Amino acid sequence: MDECISTNCEIKSVLPALKRIALLSVHTSPLAPLGGRKTGGMNVMVRLISEALGARSIKVDIFTREDDPCTIGQIEPISKNARVIYLPAGPPKHLEPDDIYRYVPQFSRDVLKFAEKHHLKYDIIYSHYWISGAVALTLREAWQVPIVQMFHTLGHMKRRIANTREDQSNQTLIPPPSDQRVTVETQVMNEADCLIAATHAERVQMLMLYRADRRRIEILPPGVNLTQFRPMDANKAKQHIGIAPQQKLLIWVGRVEPLKGVDLIVKALAILKNATPETIKDVVIHVIGGDPDASSPDNEEMKHLQMLCAELGLSDLIRFVGAKSQDELVYHYNAAEALIMPSDYESFGMVALEAMACGTPVIASEVGGLAFLIKDGITGFHVPTREPAALAERIYTLLCDPHRRHDMGLAAQEAASGYSWHQIAKQLVEIFSDVLLQKHSWQQHVS
Repeated sequence: MDECISTNCEIKSVLPALKRIALLSVHTSPLAPLGGRKTGGMNVMVRLISEALGARSIKVDIFTREDDPCTIGQIEPISKNARVIYLPAGPPKHLEPDDIYRYVPQFSRDVLKFAEKHHLKYDIIYSHYWISGAVALTLREAWQVPIVQMFHTLGHMKRRIANTREDQSNQTLIPPPSDQRVTVETQVMNEADCLIAATHAERVQMLMLYRADRRRIEILPPGVNLTQFRPMDANKAKQHIGIAPQQKLLIWVGRVEPLKGVDLIVKALAILKNATPETIKDVVIHVIGGDPDASSPDNEEMKHLQMLCAELGLSDLIRFVGAKSQDELVYHYNAAEALIMPSDYESFGMVALEAMACGTPVIASEVGGLAFLIKDGITGFHVPTREPAALAERIYTLLCDPHRRHDMGLAAQEAASGYSWHQIAKQLVEIFSDVLLQKHSWQQHVS
């Protein structure tokens, strides 16, 4: 054993330094506005982990598709050593992931041409989401470098939800992911050199649903910008976003889509209004994300939620305020009594971590990363999925017990302090180094 450890250390010491990473975020740019279609926690993570890697003197090239004529051919720096490179993959407009997949060969060829034209040599491919994984397999064949893959969400999990969850309001099922997605995920799961799971729960899902090789799975959560997301005076935060000091704010943040469970918040507020109307006398809810104009194309869920609010007499309590930048979100977190996340599925839930870093408790479904991140009764509350009465009870508790809310906020901030991007980047570099070590050891063995 000691001889093995010594040999590995010797090999590691002669490995070249990690200099340049090809990061693939094909279906969405890390610079896309938050809260829109297919933009959320993954976009934030890709941008911030790239900046953190760049701060360690590692060059990061983020390859993404042009979805707007204005981005055609652009190379946009995001920090000293990280940049976003826009390449074509079909027409320069929004496309759904399954439609983008048709253009994977084109995108792969253009990445290869870009690297050849600029004489770039990459040490590792770091791919995000299933479409990027498909591109990564082609690039690895050409470059002979390892793939480290992160999926963010899993098609099999979304399929399970689609098969079991029926929207009681309109009697329609959440659309299941395509067979194409699940097939590609399975292939990438089998062929990538390393898989990163955000939590132990996601690791179990990879093992059970895809029969992934447990030896190739590493657990690494996303981080949070602790410089940006930090506690501030609640009254100043309320003043900034335009609500009165006596008002109690509850917030939801994310993409407005059925599996996020925003309708559960509406139903829970209706329960409180009927049972204890004095509890919500000064309460206001901000739904942060999407386009509040329900008439916009592809905005069926927004329209459904606004109609539900009207039917239940809650239009004056629940405000659809649209997507907000990270700079604006920090004020909403600090002004809020709690962040509410009654999702059917979350691989991690980065907005929960952002809220916690600001000292704001989180009421969340006990699913995916939220089950791991939220400590029930300590940093917030867990609630069963699809049970508005249970959600109403937990909202009532926090609204009526300011001392408990304060203690939970302090505990939440303390828990979030261990997730700085500096720490996450350090762990990621260690994962990269181990992958490169294994590749080098294998090459030495076969030669």
